[in-house]
Amino acid sequence: MDVWNDIFYAELNVFGHPIAWREVVGNVFGFGSAILGMRRTVWAWPIGIIGNALLFTVFMGVWFANPQEHSLFGQAARQVFFIATSVYGWWRWQQSRKTRAKGAPAITPRWATRAERVVYLVAVAVLVVLTQWIFRAVGLGWEAPSWYYWADAWIFVGSILATYAMARGWVDFWLVWIAVDLVGVPLLWHSGYYPSAVMYAVYGGLVLWGFVVWRKAAREETPEPAVTGAGPVPAEGR
Repeated sequence: MDVWNDIFYAELNVFGHPIAWREVVGNVFGFGSAILGMRRTVWAWPIGIIGNALLFTVFMGVWFANPQEHSLFGQAARQVFFIATSVYGWWRWQQSRKTRAKGAPAITPRWATRAERVVYLVAVAVLVVLTQWIFRAVGLGWEAPSWYYWADAWIFVGSILATYAMARGWVDFWLVWIAVDLVGVPLLWHSGYYPSAVMYAVYGGLVLWGFVVWRKAAREETPEPAVTGAGPVPAEGR
């Protein structure tokens, strides 16, 4: 047990700041998942789940000791929802891959339809307001300014939307990730989660490239039939 504890709580020192190794490793798995997602490979989902599990232990500092000595409940909670949504995405991409030629990408990207877009935008607005209220009521275990709860709530809700949209094969998900990164990088840096902040910044470049790749695929590839029970997939939603 001592060996496992030593591994779990191992830290490195970067410019005088202690960093948990599991934060670094969790972000590496997350970055790998993003690359595989851009390539529309089913393995993106299980790789991402491993990273989510590790990062949950990092951000939930109230349960697991971390060098920052405080928790980001929004960041921790979204890892749980990431895992749940990733299980759905894993299943959906697996079902889609069964209908495609061997070696072909798991899905064909498309834009969300106008109706789908209205639904998710309204849902996001409601959930951000509700989530920041919950985070404020629960508290962070340290004195935080009001904007902190709004930022954490947006990262939480936006990340869930992006993961769900990726599972559905919507090109929109890359744009949502860009909006999450614009808030996530300064918030994580401010909180002392430096590896995560740097990974978000690097991830921003990958997100822009992924958007270009998926947008091109949505224009050039013929949509496949939808997974049974999901209804027909429109060729273009924008």
